[in-house]
Amino acid sequence: MFRNTLLTASILLIPCHVHGQQVFVTPEETDEILANPGMGWQTFHRTSKQDKNLPPWIPSTVHYARWGWRELEPQPGKIDYAFLDKVLKETHESGQKLAFRVMCCSPYKGRLYHPDWLQEIGGRILIADHKGVEPLPIPDMDDPAILDRHLDFINRLGERYDGHPDIDNLDLGSIGWWGEWHLSGSKNCKLPTLENRMKVVDAYLAAFKKTPLVMLINGKECTAYATQHGTGWRADSMGDLGSFSPTWNHMHNAYPALIREAKVQDAWKTGPIAYEPPAAVAEFVEKQWPLRWIFNYALACHGSLFSGKSGKLPDDEHFRQELERFLRRLGYRLVLTELSHPSKSQPGAKIQLAMKWQNVGSAPCYKPYRVAYRLSNDQGYGKVFVGTVAVNKWLPGSVELFTDEFFKEPKDLPPGDVHAVADTISLSDDLLPGTYTLSLAVVGQEDTKPVVQLGIKGRSEDGWYPLSKLTISR
Repeated sequence: MFRNTLLTASILLIPCHVHGQQVFVTPEETDEILANPGMGWQTFHRTSKQDKNLPPWIPSTVHYARWGWRELEPQPGKIDYAFLDKVLKETHESGQKLAFRVMCCSPYKGRLYHPDWLQEIGGRILIADHKGVEPLPIPDMDDPAILDRHLDFINRLGERYDGHPDIDNLDLGSIGWWGEWHLSGSKNCKLPTLENRMKVVDAYLAAFKKTPLVMLINGKECTAYATQHGTGWRADSMGDLGSFSPTWNHMHNAYPALIREAKVQDAWKTGPIAYEPPAAVAEFVEKQWPLRWIFNYALACHGSLFSGKSGKLPDDEHFRQELERFLRRLGYRLVLTELSHPSKSQPGAKIQLAMKWQNVGSAPCYKPYRVAYRLSNDQGYGKVFVGTVAVNKWLPGSVELFTDEFFKEPKDLPPGDVHAVADTISLSDDLLPGTYTLSLAVVGQEDTKPVVQLGIKGRSEDGWYPLSKLTISR
């Protein structure tokens, strides 16, 4: 039992009419940028409360960070759980979840990512170069002593944090510069053997069975293998139309080939796709790159997450309009287009609900969140009924990628199919006669707390959507 605090104004936002013995509800869509789990704008190495460049009109539910192995395991066999727990606490207090990557190979002089103690255990340290900068000490991941220690580190990380409620996803890294699965720019070093790279992938897959994983698209065979086992993928230079070369860029020359080579065209159906620009997004405006082209490309690849690297956003109205448009579609966006049910019933009866739903975003909801219903009245009665409908199978629309037409102008992503679903509410025998408000929400996997903001108007402060009235009589 609870005191009903729903606002009448919220109820009136939902178009509703009675025809015969049936109530028909046709909610109105909202243009609000939604703050939902596992999607949207990521802050970078700072929480949303700490990010001074995060404007109030951009919600952020994910905090992304990267740390060197030396930071996380400063002593052999001793992961710095206090450090990670502190970050998780700060992230939780900001209303976010954490995503992070482990790095082992640093391309910066004087900024090592690997622990000093690797040499103490007899591990082999290589002297690398990066774009003419040398010497750069990096760990030899083919060395049995180092590889075994790192695989054990991944295992212990998973024992502590797999399924942690404040972790959104883990970025499967460890190999190559920044954990990006490449050693580009090095003339004297190459990646570990494919066999050893696969051992690292397998270690992450074994250690993190509950927490979603994403992996850099650069990993080629390893990315293909990882996505075949349920991971998503990640692109760390989304939007690049000339950051690194006037004759080569990621959008035309890298991503189409890498996606085809790793055969990850459909990986978005089972795992999230995450993006990061090559530099701060201000570069898009400074270099006058086509914003609609970039953002439609990212949506067409079915992204869920985008990190702006917490850089200062351009003070440009066109940029804001295009970014808002992009964020409205990024990730899942679930719209209830129609609901119908009997206008009257009686105690002990079963209420049949007919609904139509549509995902008008760019990706699925990867969690099997459930549709739930609540009956309440002005006398303080309230009861929640969790239905049988889960939202994770509703896919968005798609466009054909990387055709000549696509490269001219990526089309707007169409909405997904309309899903007609039915559910039932079983009324208790002692339900008192009267008029009740029927509300709807998408709730968590294990409780009845609303977790998803829908793409419709009328959400009340407690996250429920008051939709209609039901009259109970004996």
